[in-house]
Amino acid sequence: MACAMLSSSLSTQSLAGRVAPSTGRTLRARVVTQAKGAGQWYGPDRPKWLGNFTEAPSHLNGEFPGDYGWDTAGLSTDPETFARYREIETIHSRWAMLGALGCVVPELLDGTNHIPWFKAGELIFEKRGIQYLGVNGFINAHSIIATLIVQVILMSWVEGYRASGEVKGLEGLDKLHPGGPFDPLGLADDPDSFSELKVKEIKNGRLAMFSMLRFFVQAIVTGKGPVQNLNDHLSSPGAVNAFNFATKFTPE
Repeated sequence: MACAMLSSSLSTQSLAGRVAPSTGRTLRARVVTQAKGAGQWYGPDRPKWLGNFTEAPSHLNGEFPGDYGWDTAGLSTDPETFARYREIETIHSRWAMLGALGCVVPELLDGTNHIPWFKAGELIFEKRGIQYLGVNGFINAHSIIATLIVQVILMSWVEGYRASGEVKGLEGLDKLHPGGPFDPLGLADDPDSFSELKVKEIKNGRLAMFSMLRFFVQAIVTGKGPVQNLNDHLSSPGAVNAFNFATKFTPE
């Protein structure tokens, strides 16, 4: 999901005070749209992890995306710690979404010979090298040193901005949702759409982190990729499932 410029939406009360009577119908339509869209994920009436039985702590008031009122260990009671955890979770979510896609795609493509993700990297040491997406000549990686150098250059620039919050020419951007050149599609131009996209990002990111953990465990236990594991399970659900591998901790 593309990062976007942090914008705050106006409250209904302040907006109503600025809208002329002739546009009242437009205002009401906007309020209804927000209630069905981004607005339902924020504030005291947002969905919570135990529904109506949830007693959300005071520091989880629905201000931030993905807040379901769950902090039983009190890990986020300190505002600075809470901000740090939100940043860590968001960054790991983005990496997990990219990683989950990268684990599945090589195993789906005929051009990669359906190689599992944990064996794809070793192809760089072969004469043919790594043909990205199985397309000859698209991106052909032969040198792990060159790949490492390119990665260090690109990541040092991005991580330097994230750590300091300032990069020459990109001053004033929010380091968690910077927008600007990081949002070439303009997905955050509308504040309401942006608020909803942030919720979608963190929800899908959390699922992706669990998916990556599952991929790791499956690779260790079965010695196969996620696509092959899924196909094996679908072909024989009763015989191929987690219970069959519950006591097996080494690859086949």
